[in-house]
Formats: sequence, C-alpha cells, structure tokens
Amino acid sequence: MDTMRKAAGGRSLPKIKVTAEDRERLAGLASAAMDRMPDLASYLSDELDRAQVVRSGRSTTGFVRMGCAVEFRDDTTGKVQAVTLVYPGEADIAQGRISVLTPVGAALLGLSTGQSIDWATRTGAAKRLTVLDIREPAFA
Repeated sequence: MDTMRKAAGGRSLPKIKVTAEDRERLAGLASAAMDRMPDLASYLSDELDRAQVVRSGRSTTGFVRMGCAVEFRDDTTGKVQAVTLVYPGEADIAQGRISVLTPVGAALLGLSTGQSIDWATRTGAAKRLTVLDIREPAFA
C-alpha cells in the first residue's frame, strides 16, 4: 500500500497512522458531514484511507490522534501553535481545542513529531506545517 501519494505542488504526503477506534469513529463523522462540508469531509476521508491503521495493543503513541495536544509550526510564517485535536462538538478555539473537521485539524491527524504536511486553508491558501511535539491524551 503506497502511503506516499503526491500532494498538491508535487510533494509526497507523509506516512500517517490512525488507531482502529479513531478510524471507525472518524469515518462515520466524515460520512455524516459530506452534505454540510463536502470538501472537508472528503479531505478527512482521504486521510483516513491512506493512513496505516494501528490496532489496540500495538504502539499507539508517537503520532497525532484524537485528544492529543500538538505543538506545530506554520512553516510559512514560523509561528508556533499548541492545540488539542478534538471532535467537532468539543472544539473551542479560545481554549486551543480544534476540530478534526477543520483543514488544519484533518492535516494534523496521524502525523508524527518532525513530519510536515501541505494543506489548504478554508480560503484556499496553501500552507505547510511541521509537528514539533505531541502529548498523549489525558484519557489514554
């Protein structure tokens, strides 16, 4: 299975991982959001399709999954941000909780420390981010 597909601009997409539990729940979320937000739902679905699924009992640390706190750098501006990746109903930008159904949230899913990915904002602006640090979910 080739997980290094080409991103817009010709760069290879990084290999990503997702837990079996997150994949199942996020696939349902993407499907349910297809009518309301087809572009984001399709992007999330594509990310899930290319991700290596990690089963329970295997190593589920070291990559961004639901509930993880992530520090990343916007490689365009150099700005560093810290966010927690959450489901849409838990999102609160003022508290740094971003939904997986946002462009940056879907882009972060499955990345490991040091990996970079190109993504597009809601306005279509091209961005690149690099994951600097991942903290495991409090409920893990």
